[in-house]
Amino acid sequence: MSRTANDSVSRFPVPAPGELPPDLAERIAEVADKSGFVPNIFMALAWRPVEWRAFFAYHDALMDKDSRALSKADRELIVVVTSAANDCLYCVVAHGAIVRIRSRDPHLADQVAVDWRKAPLSAAQRVMLEVALLVAVDPAAVRPDHVDQLADAGFTQDDIWDIGSIAALFALSNRLAHWAAVPPNDEFYLLGRVRRE
Repeated sequence: MSRTANDSVSRFPVPAPGELPPDLAERIAEVADKSGFVPNIFMALAWRPVEWRAFFAYHDALMDKDSRALSKADRELIVVVTSAANDCLYCVVAHGAIVRIRSRDPHLADQVAVDWRKAPLSAAQRVMLEVALLVAVDPAAVRPDHVDQLADAGFTQDDIWDIGSIAALFALSNRLAHWAAVPPNDEFYLLGRVRRE
């Protein structure tokens, strides 16, 4: 596999666009058309197509749905808070941009990345983030009463599974981004910063 100008997105090989399997190329083109750029993680993982497909399939299954108690913005809050705890600059910046867009709040992502305990969150969101953090950084500390707390906060069994699964998937993602030294795209820093009227 050849090295390209995209080498700065990973310490591992980065395929040239023409070397991508057709399904990866199609998905990456869709993302680029929608956002105006290709997120670095897409190219950083693309040298391992089987793993790329598995990672993004699980990502999409968890992140691309809404429920009454667990919105798409809430799902992204989990990613930002747990990624901050794991010192993952890529995920904090990239998913912080998505929090700003999905919550329509230009401040919330920065607030939760620095100290979610002081951010303007609901009681249910606070329980959600407290438990998600345990899953991400100290999973052996998770107890049955943590699941009960989530249920008491109004989360369904499916929501509770998703909260833990998102934290677990992004604990993996954080470690992959560190391992490959994936930097955030410059474009992420500006997304969702100005409220649209």
